[in-house]
Amino acid sequence: MTSILGISAFYHDSAAAVIVDGKITAAAQEERFSRKKHDARFPINAIKYVLEENNIKLSEIDYIVFFEKPFLKFERLLETYLAFAPKGFKSFSMSMPIWLREKLFQKKLIFDELNQIDENFNDIKKIKFSEHHYSHAASAFFPSPFKEAIVLTLDGVGEWATTTVSIGKENNLEIIKEIHFPHSLGLLYSAFTYYTGFKVNSGEYKLMGLAPYGEPIYKELILKELIDVKDDGSFRLNMKYFNYATGLTMTNNKFAKLFGQKVRQAESELLTQFHMDIAASIQAVTEEVVLKLTRDLSKEYNIRNLCMAGGVALNCVANGKILKDKVFENIWIQPAAGDAGGSLGAALAYWYKELKKPRTIHKNDSMSGSYLGPKYNNETIENKLKDLKGIFKKFSDLDLIKEVAAQLNNQKTIGWFQGRMEFGPRALGGRSILADPRSEKMQKVLNLKVKFRESFRPFAPSVLREEVKNWFDLDCDSPYMLLVSEVKKSLQIPMNDNQKNLFGIDKLNIKRSNIPAVTHVDYTARVQTVHEETNKRYYDLIKEFNNLTSCPVLVNTSFNIRGEPIVNTIEDAFKCFMGTDLDLLVCENFILYKEQQDQKLAIDYKNSFELD
Repeated sequence: MTSILGISAFYHDSAAAVIVDGKITAAAQEERFSRKKHDARFPINAIKYVLEENNIKLSEIDYIVFFEKPFLKFERLLETYLAFAPKGFKSFSMSMPIWLREKLFQKKLIFDELNQIDENFNDIKKIKFSEHHYSHAASAFFPSPFKEAIVLTLDGVGEWATTTVSIGKENNLEIIKEIHFPHSLGLLYSAFTYYTGFKVNSGEYKLMGLAPYGEPIYKELILKELIDVKDDGSFRLNMKYFNYATGLTMTNNKFAKLFGQKVRQAESELLTQFHMDIAASIQAVTEEVVLKLTRDLSKEYNIRNLCMAGGVALNCVANGKILKDKVFENIWIQPAAGDAGGSLGAALAYWYKELKKPRTIHKNDSMSGSYLGPKYNNETIENKLKDLKGIFKKFSDLDLIKEVAAQLNNQKTIGWFQGRMEFGPRALGGRSILADPRSEKMQKVLNLKVKFRESFRPFAPSVLREEVKNWFDLDCDSPYMLLVSEVKKSLQIPMNDNQKNLFGIDKLNIKRSNIPAVTHVDYTARVQTVHEETNKRYYDLIKEFNNLTSCPVLVNTSFNIRGEPIVNTIEDAFKCFMGTDLDLLVCENFILYKEQQDQKLAIDYKNSFELD
């Protein structure tokens, strides 16, 4: 038996993953344990969990692979400073001591951290290093259901690469093209995230969600001044508008002058039509670049499958456009496409590239629905709930499904805590908040009273796989909520002229389809297909809801409030339940009803976490 531990850390979304004889057995992000969103620290808790899940000691692990090469990253830092000098001395002088003290000698740092987990771990030679984008590419290709594929990775930056193209065949994966820092589609998108007043590395989803409220009126300006895109999708940025290579901010004054407004201060200023148009414009540019890339790659290599990873691969709107473009027959995107997934990719890269092991290809994929985190049995849950002074009732499997479906039909909002926790940024029916998609008020209720977040943020539908084509303009697997598709035309309710002329956010209150709670302002939805073989209990719940309502769709949003990581433990779930307007909490076979709980246990929960 060969076991490999993969680790990603020190930038954002630290994580750990274990593969045993090539099989992915466990993976989790550190944030779920530390309760610090996007936690970048060494993932001690995540490592402890993946080892425990495999009943293996750290000293028994055969190889430990870190997801990138620190020396290459250091080289980029030095060369970037030399290329832009004397500009950027402040950021250079701030980062240098950290690099010289910690990051450059990462092997020793990693060894020391691991030694704290297991004092019997004493073999530093077990620690290996993968390359950042190779880790991304490996995480996308090796678990995919394809024998052969083009692999596209797009993110902010790894060591040097910001975009790579690889070809995967059987157990081989080779990077054949790269675009290098500072030219980065991920950093361009993040620059606009920063400019519109959202947090870089977490607010990109907000920018994407805001885009349909605006018009892409600045698209040509961006293409003329900020990014030069060639026909094959390769690109260069005009660095005179950006500050990220040398400064402490993403954009500079020239950038603000170009668009005629200063950077929006987060929270303090209302989002205006200008910000919505900016969001629409950068989203349109991103889609154009990605489509040029994928069209050119399809033509050049004539391979029918595409795999994707890297932070930009979480842009599910762009992914939906690639699918609709039909230049590839099949697309598979790593559910933990950001840096967290690098931990898994690093382990897989070593298994196939260095150990040259044969590859087993699974019909759907080898991610087990991305349910790779901790789970709790009924006995543990019952004891925890008693400790927490929760009042609960135990149900049989069948009665639980019937009761929860009936409560959803009664417009109740439900915290759903079942099975193994998801790996990646999306809740997929393991740690989810569920609701009825037919309700016109539900989007607002969930955003403002449960999630405590901006009202414009859309919610995703979970739909039975066999029903997806009847409700959305989609007929393929989308188990990881990474494809956006239009709601079926026959279910849409067209806007009249008065409604079309409303100010962006005011369009939120218009009923746009038979499932308004999951229909975005542009009639699209971020679809999750639910499969009986990967999550039977969730599948059965939606099926029962469909029996009651003739609607095989549920609202599915992550079980957390704004600024908090997705819940991991029973304590996390109970706190979130008592600190929000959730009506029910369902943990495995137990149901807690809000009105039966001791109201003294309610807490001011929403101020416990920094805003994202």
